Amino acid sequence: MSEPITFSDLNINKPLFNALEDMKFVYPTAIQQQVFSVVMSGKDVIGIAQTGTGKTLAYLLPCLRQWQFTKEKHPTILIMVPTRELVVQVEEELNKLAAYMSVRVAGVFGGVNLKQHTALVQEGVDVVIATPGRLMDLVLNGSLKLKNIKKLVIDEVDELLNLGFRPQLLSIFDLLPERRQNIMFSATLSTEVEELITTYFNEPLRVEATPIGTPHARIAQTHIKAHNFLTKISLLEKLLLAHSEMTKVLVFADSRAKADIIFERAEQTFGEEIGVIHSNKAQNTRFATVERFKRNELRILVATDVIARGIDVTDVSHVINVDVPENPELYTHRIGRTGRADRDGIAITFVASYEEDDFQKIQDFMSMEVPEAPMPEGVEVTDIMIADERPVVSMPNMEKKNPVKIDSGGEYNEKKLKNLKVNMKLSRGDKMKLKYGKPKKRRNN
Repeated sequence: MSEPITFSDLNINKPLFNALEDMKFVYPTAIQQQVFSVVMSGKDVIGIAQTGTGKTLAYLLPCLRQWQFTKEKHPTILIMVPTRELVVQVEEELNKLAAYMSVRVAGVFGGVNLKQHTALVQEGVDVVIATPGRLMDLVLNGSLKLKNIKKLVIDEVDELLNLGFRPQLLSIFDLLPERRQNIMFSATLSTEVEELITTYFNEPLRVEATPIGTPHARIAQTHIKAHNFLTKISLLEKLLLAHSEMTKVLVFADSRAKADIIFERAEQTFGEEIGVIHSNKAQNTRFATVERFKRNELRILVATDVIARGIDVTDVSHVINVDVPENPELYTHRIGRTGRADRDGIAITFVASYEEDDFQKIQDFMSMEVPEAPMPEGVEVTDIMIADERPVVSMPNMEKKNPVKIDSGGEYNEKKLKNLKVNMKLSRGDKMKLKYGKPKKRRNN
């Protein structure tokens, strides 16, 4: 059996190798190993990789390996991501990798005063990590120019499109120089993603480390049938109280309102052990909450899907899906938050009767059956349903009846009819027709 490939086997220079040693990274993941040589060749790349496969390092490592010092103020590497949390995560990873290099890095995103980011990029920058909206802000105010971009990286492009960033992406593509290398990562290849590739990429090579829909081998999956959302909260509390091995738990809700309900109810039991993040929370609050979760100051973190994209925590012991996502690919994203960095993980999904069809689609997508676990004793079951669960009552279509019309095309109006009789000379037959609806004939004796 051949020895596994290490980072020392790749064409990595001394500064990067020293940084990898500091980070205690020895063996590249499958996606890191495959992408490195393709990016180094200069060809466009499409990386198909799920969360937890090491894709951030997969594109950062070759980009920094080929980066060259320049006195230019404007960047040569542009990395676009969907959320501010992911900007921060990528910036942190890049700064660790570039610890022995003189790379100027700027992470920019919405929610921060534009003047602050304008001053940052005007000082001169080599690599920009940005959300599309803030990137366009800086381009439009003239503080950032994209004329020197040699490498364009778009991470989680499927989520960028889901969040409605397509117009900004197309505008940014038009501002970039034609001679550049395109590197794109996506968990799925939707029709929209394929259209972008066809239009803007130059015969890209496709690298797929993990087949789409394949669950992570180190994640044990189960599901528990629960009556409704409030019963699910009781079930969540029961599991957390009964299992001390649930040391770092990421709880997913499919809306901000549900995330808040889970937090408010569970906080009564778990107090300072639980936190919540979603897009309605202030940016600084979200960052602080994630940091507390990383430092094990929080045992439980409740999150919505979009915000959770920026959570990079290697030791999540459990992922609990309080709601079943409608999109099967989203399910694999969620459970991929555990079982990372060669650790075992556990994913538990609560399934209500109205979610069974969606859960079956997920199992079909993964080509596997997720075993069912019994409902623990002592879970408070309620028939009370929150607004999102109640069936929509459709009102009958009360169509407004059209007014009765007479042959002349005008609206029926008694006054008009009266005037018609008085002011117009009518034959006896016409009078009979108005009175009886048809001409009245005389009898012949």
